[in-house]
Amino acid sequence: MELLTTWFYELGPVWQAFFAGTLAWITTAIGAAVVYMKKEVSVKFLDFALGFAAGVMIAATIWSLLEPSMSMSESLGHVKWLPATVGFLLGAFTIRVADAYVPHLHLGMPKEMAEGVKTKWRRATLLVMAITLHNIPEGLAVGVLFGAAATGIDPTGTATVAGAVALAIGISIQNLPEGMAVSMPLRGEGVSRGLSFNYGQLSGLVNPPSAVIGALAVIFIQPILPYALGFAAGAMIFVVVEELIPTSQRHGNTDLATLGTVIGFCVMMVLDVTLG
Repeated sequence: MELLTTWFYELGPVWQAFFAGTLAWITTAIGAAVVYMKKEVSVKFLDFALGFAAGVMIAATIWSLLEPSMSMSESLGHVKWLPATVGFLLGAFTIRVADAYVPHLHLGMPKEMAEGVKTKWRRATLLVMAITLHNIPEGLAVGVLFGAAATGIDPTGTATVAGAVALAIGISIQNLPEGMAVSMPLRGEGVSRGLSFNYGQLSGLVNPPSAVIGALAVIFIQPILPYALGFAAGAMIFVVVEELIPTSQRHGNTDLATLGTVIGFCVMMVLDVTLG
């Protein structure tokens, strides 16, 4: 384990981001692979798991993204809150635009309620696109944080490789139910196990490239770093409020889903504080 840790820490930030993004994809695939063991999963469990994912993302935006953004802004002589706020708004706006134009279907909704530009895509493809849309900001967040740690411009040390690893672990954990949330409903509708799994894991495939893009962006354009951290935070919060929380509470399991959010928040907070 120590040898593996040393090897990872000696990698460049782009490779670190790539492997962290790949881990997020792998855990999505593991979640999707549950379809080979069961034909259906309890709706209550899925609602709890989606609430958990929301909690992880909310905590990550605070400790892993917004706090380092404001710390760096202050060290660079900017108004402490301004880059984080501007980036946050831009991130939320960007995902809103994507949400308006990219065809997708939120979990548990009939195909007739698909959002974005009208298309003849299959229901499974629309479901994958919905999860993919919110995996992009997750991957960017991981990549940006690895890039931030590599720049060394944060004198307070809030952006560290350990902190980026903590974020990657948190994102990977919450990707488990996301892969399951795509593959299991499809299997329940009669889609084959292999195809259900394939659609489920595809939603996480965007994590490695988006993580690499995030790392490269902040390494080569260091002045945008505080804004990039805020951007990732805004994009993630938009996804949480627009999709994860409403979906987790759609079936009436409000208290259970909320409990999942609280636990997910605590898990990510402990990971970030302990490892970061």
